[in-house]
Amino acid sequence: MSTTDIPEDHAFHVLKAEDVCMLLEVTPDRGLTSEEVARRRQKFGNNEIVETAGHPWWRILFDQFTDFMILVLIAAAIVSSVVGEFTDATAILVILLLNALIGFAQELRAEQAVAALKRMGHAMVRVRREEIAHLLTAAELVPGDIVLLEAGNMVPADIRLLEAIDLEVDEAALTGESVPVSKTIDSMQDRDAILAEQHNMLFRGTLTTRGRAIGVVTATGMLTELGKIAAMLSSETVQKTPLQRRLAVFGRKLALSILAICTIIFVAGLLRGEDAILMFLTAISLAVAAIPEALPAVVTIALALGARRMVHQHALMRRLPAAETLGSVTFICSDKTGTLTRNIMHAELFYAAGAEYPTLPLLADTQSEVKLFTHALALNHDVERNLAGKLIGDPTEIALLQAALDAGVVYEVLSKAWPRIAEIAFDSDRKRMTTFHQSNEQLLAITKGAPEQVLEQCTSHIAGQLDHAVMLDIANHWASRGYRVIAYAYRDWAALPQHIHANSVEQGLTFLGLVGLMDPPRDEVPAAVQECYQAGITPVMITGDHPATARAIAERIGLVHEHAEVITGKQLEHLTDEELADHIKHVQIYARVSPQQKIRLVQLLQQRGEYVAMTGDGVNDAPALKKADIGVAMGKKGTDVAREAADMVLMDDNFATIVHAIREGRRLYDNVRKFIKYAMSSNSGEIWTLFLAPFLDLPIPLLPIHILWINLVTDGLPGLALTQEKAEQGIMQRPPRHPQESIVAHGMWQYILWIGLLIGALSLFTQAWALQNNIENWQTMIFTVLTFSQLVNVLAIRSETQSLFTMGWSTNRALIGAVLLTVLLQLSVIYIPLFNDIFHTAPLSAEELLFCCTMPWIVLLATEIEKWLRRRGIIYRNSNRFCQADIRKKR
Repeated sequence: MSTTDIPEDHAFHVLKAEDVCMLLEVTPDRGLTSEEVARRRQKFGNNEIVETAGHPWWRILFDQFTDFMILVLIAAAIVSSVVGEFTDATAILVILLLNALIGFAQELRAEQAVAALKRMGHAMVRVRREEIAHLLTAAELVPGDIVLLEAGNMVPADIRLLEAIDLEVDEAALTGESVPVSKTIDSMQDRDAILAEQHNMLFRGTLTTRGRAIGVVTATGMLTELGKIAAMLSSETVQKTPLQRRLAVFGRKLALSILAICTIIFVAGLLRGEDAILMFLTAISLAVAAIPEALPAVVTIALALGARRMVHQHALMRRLPAAETLGSVTFICSDKTGTLTRNIMHAELFYAAGAEYPTLPLLADTQSEVKLFTHALALNHDVERNLAGKLIGDPTEIALLQAALDAGVVYEVLSKAWPRIAEIAFDSDRKRMTTFHQSNEQLLAITKGAPEQVLEQCTSHIAGQLDHAVMLDIANHWASRGYRVIAYAYRDWAALPQHIHANSVEQGLTFLGLVGLMDPPRDEVPAAVQECYQAGITPVMITGDHPATARAIAERIGLVHEHAEVITGKQLEHLTDEELADHIKHVQIYARVSPQQKIRLVQLLQQRGEYVAMTGDGVNDAPALKKADIGVAMGKKGTDVAREAADMVLMDDNFATIVHAIREGRRLYDNVRKFIKYAMSSNSGEIWTLFLAPFLDLPIPLLPIHILWINLVTDGLPGLALTQEKAEQGIMQRPPRHPQESIVAHGMWQYILWIGLLIGALSLFTQAWALQNNIENWQTMIFTVLTFSQLVNVLAIRSETQSLFTMGWSTNRALIGAVLLTVLLQLSVIYIPLFNDIFHTAPLSAEELLFCCTMPWIVLLATEIEKWLRRRGIIYRNSNRFCQADIRKKR
């Protein structure tokens, strides 16, 4: 067979080791020749992860200015410059530049995921070529190379094992398996076995934790499982957030509407005989003022402040706009290990001396049979203490020893009284481990391992007659509940055997008992899960772990009811998209899934209109993290690849932190809506004032400079201060926003319309009253009423339903400060002579100022009446998202 015939995608796990070597044309004890290595490198290339060409930096920067709303604001800045309003133009451009730089920085960081994946391949490896072991870089490997591995080595390529001695591999980064996996060289029958079940294969990027091995390279570079994940990562594009989509639609509609209204005002003024240049400047000024150019800045600042708050809650936002996406999440697809659980194995069930215990009895309070069982847990292990006193070793063995310590064992005393003098190491075929301990003339051999393997060698029970079937039933029942079950047995010896072999030593044993271990749920997770249901969010577990373990944890945290359906990766393979779409509605546990299957689940959910948050920590999770609406990586145990692909990193790896972040995301979106509600209702007041004045036979109420001033002082600081508002009451007792929901839904567009009309009516009433009473300063009065009405408006809309008098005036001190500062600025424009000339204003008398200060409070009265009607369901009944009855029943 020529090298061009070497298969690129073959089920090597079903072939015998010698058949794999024959297929790859290599002799294990010789390895490849230099000439053959050169030929294969020419065909397969270097063993490297290839990075696809990303967008150049200038293209990423340019894309920040292509949004429709941004283009309208650029046009507004140009027009402002043309008409001489350079301050306004400068403010707009500075806001746009800052917004673009922040977006540029975020997207540039998102390009780093594949680069992190590539870094995982920079390892050295021992390779046998021409009968000599060479130390080479992983990049130099080719298919057919014979690789020699030992504990602590990173697996450099996909490898079929030829020899494995006591080999265990940590595959969590690739498969999600929570504990190291034992490996063998035996061929498998199932051609479709998922990666987690291919026990004779090693995969690039995983880590050998125990033993040693020899294997033949079956795939390198992009043909490895890690390479396939890199290809998926490169093909996934960054998802736009819900807010970005809504603002894009809002911006287009707003710009077209404002242009139409300004055209009407210009034409109406000309028909009334007004000066054409004055009407043109008025229309342009109104267009610039009506567009909330502070919106990009408000959104960016709101997201930045929200991200800062999230850091204090252990959530780090890597992509700023994603902070708001959290508020739209309808599904949370969470990994199990370390996110829902503590990632610390814990012994929870014990069977000893014919009885079952939730915790081991204290040594001082129990019979000798249980004491011996407890001592066995404390002696048979390879755990050590470091200088800080921390237990170091296999997580399962640490949990077993800790159970004995909790029962009162003083390990330092016991280990000196019963020192280990010999051992038979754990073997993946035997699935047992035996240690010999001697105290004076007494010699004890303790064996632990898989229940079926240990019980097979037992002939008696320390507490009476041994019934193998009963013990196996207990072990199987525990395993079905998600426990990892370990059995213990012992044998007395008169003297240490001359030849210590498993076949002769591990027989005629006396059964001691069973231990059930589990990685328990985090204490705060059950409450967080229930909060998800109250918020109309469906939590889903997607794990690489065993189905029974996944179900057990899901039941304990309240994710599902007892005996809920679990779908495995194998089952997913045989389901069509239509069939899986039906299962998605009620299945909340997926076990043993592959990276492609995770992406498939995310895509199907998104096709159903769901917003998906996906958590993950491994390399295998990265494509799904990037595909999800918001990817959530683990900060403690996560890989660099997962963190680079994610939008958010959990610094405490805690599911409850996601729920806290969702609460913050909802608050952010509410506050952005409040700014839009405030800016548009206030701006519409200006529009109605100018639009209706000609039809009421009134002169032009405001000059262009008045419009631009109102826009500058009212949209600026007060609008930004709205981002500091606290969360609405019941924010987590309402459903997520509908994917197609407009940003002005739930009564907002009605509010913008009628409050704008009210502000316009108050302004025009002021104008008519002043003209009727022959007040020369009538234009300054309109100018002031309009400004103060907008300031009252910003106070009134701090909550959609809660009364301002219930909330308290000082709960948002930033807003109160901004309002007071704006009042001082407005008074300066009225009473400082220099500003009188610039703004064409005149000082008001005490009576005129009192009138101007009184009229705006009608806005607060009207808003309070609207809130009262809303709370009672009299208005906006069909769109009231604060109604508890609207929450979707997910369970």
